[in-house]
Amino acid sequence: MTETIRLCPIDQPVEGEPVEVSAPGLPPLVVYEVEGAFFVTDNMCTHGHARLSDGYHNGFVIECPLHGGSFDVRTGAPKTAPCVVALRTYQAIVEDGWVTIARPAQGG
Repeated sequence: MTETIRLCPIDQPVEGEPVEVSAPGLPPLVVYEVEGAFFVTDNMCTHGHARLSDGYHNGFVIECPLHGGSFDVRTGAPKTAPCVVALRTYQAIVEDGWVTIARPAQGG
């Protein structure tokens, strides 16, 4: 059975207001809610040292607050320059009223 990591209660992220979360052994993460579904990515922009949880979130796009580049929260794919490196994403799992993720394999 896959071990999961609790990130936040399902009522904490609301559409347009991503939530920064911490999990032991992982980089800072951010949880998004879009149309009733949850998405999880690394919180640091791959272009500059900026927290995406401080950025502008609209639908499936998160815009970095530093240089305005953006990413698709579903896939981590960069959407606009200057971002060219994808964000790491994690499959969100709703479990007992919590947004969780599967514990990544060591080194993964």
